[in-house]
Amino acid sequence: MHNLIGKIKQKYHIYGLPIALKTNLSLQLLPMTSKMIKDIELSIVMPCLNEAETLEICIVKAKNFLQNANVPGEVVISDNGSTDGSQDIAIALGARVVHASIKGYGAALQTGIENAHGKYVIMGDADDSYDFSDLKLFVEQLRAGNGLVMGNRFKGGIKQGAMPFLHRYLGNPVLSFIGRLFFKTHIGDFHCGLRGFSREAYQKMRLRTTGMEFASEMIVKAALQKISIAEVPTTLSPDGRSRPPHLRTWRDGWRHLRFLLLFSPRWLFLYPGLLLLGLSLGLGATIYLKPVKISHLVLDIHSLIYLSFILLISFQLIFFHFFTRIYAIRAKMLPDSVKLTKLLQLLSLEKGLIIGGLILVLGAAMMVGNFVTWSQVNFGNLNPTDFVRQVLVATLTFTIGAQIIVYSFVFSFLSISYSE
Repeated sequence: MHNLIGKIKQKYHIYGLPIALKTNLSLQLLPMTSKMIKDIELSIVMPCLNEAETLEICIVKAKNFLQNANVPGEVVISDNGSTDGSQDIAIALGARVVHASIKGYGAALQTGIENAHGKYVIMGDADDSYDFSDLKLFVEQLRAGNGLVMGNRFKGGIKQGAMPFLHRYLGNPVLSFIGRLFFKTHIGDFHCGLRGFSREAYQKMRLRTTGMEFASEMIVKAALQKISIAEVPTTLSPDGRSRPPHLRTWRDGWRHLRFLLLFSPRWLFLYPGLLLLGLSLGLGATIYLKPVKISHLVLDIHSLIYLSFILLISFQLIFFHFFTRIYAIRAKMLPDSVKLTKLLQLLSLEKGLIIGGLILVLGAAMMVGNFVTWSQVNFGNLNPTDFVRQVLVATLTFTIGAQIIVYSFVFSFLSISYSE
């Protein structure tokens, strides 16, 4: 242990970094008293999976910040199963090591955060791409009362070679734009790994994901819970490791996009459903009355058949929006909605059965009328263009009535669980 400490101190003296470590580093390994824990204001948490090449310098920078800024704090390394001696390096440098048994970026951070003692937590990668010696703006914004403080690499500066081209000009801007659009937040850099938050805000967010989408979940939950979010410029430097990063561009990009969609039933189901509903009803009603001619293009019965299926799909999407919203609220994935509660109280099972039943009967009556019309020509050939119009309206009406009845039972089931 003492030999390792000596090597580390000599190494960082060569780098010209100030060392905020005393000769008796081993004393920091003693259990902290309740008073020491209570006095901790800031915990700097780093997830770690074989980060021996860069872990030392990250811990030293973090400890120097705490000393130079006179912030009572600690450095917590959440180890995710390292086999390169990262744990020994962290202990030798006076950091506290906790072991995350579940694999994944999010799982490691959750373990580290849950074991941190500080009133505030700043998390960041242990690859030396973020400067832990420059956390002043984060602390100032946290002390000012913001629940979440995000770093913004586009405002702070991205050094050459620090971010791949696709991440910088496609992935991050697109996903950040989608996040701002879906969740009405001003965050310009959704995936900056350096961020801080208060313990109160973290507990309110109830984060659950164990992978890379943990970064998106934090912002989404903060926005949904109306937690105040601030953003500060942050510099991104090239990864200090010789091995490839854990991040996988397309796989992790899709996981982030999937998460944003699943946490926004409005954009996933409701808005596409309303768009298709307006298209199918508007254009369909026009074609039903008479064919629509656009130059040499004629929209007639064939287009009406397609629009009929689009109408059914739109109807289902709108209902699926409500189903997923109710489930997500019950699962504590989304916050409670007063409007949704009132809607569930208004749309009782009995009302749904009556409305659906009336529409279904109307559709059945239309079908009978179509059958009578057919019988009048001895069940022979009819004008297909005119008759198909009547058949489509009858079958659509009947199908929608049946769907309302079925969906009313689903609503009733979810409402019982939702009101518990």
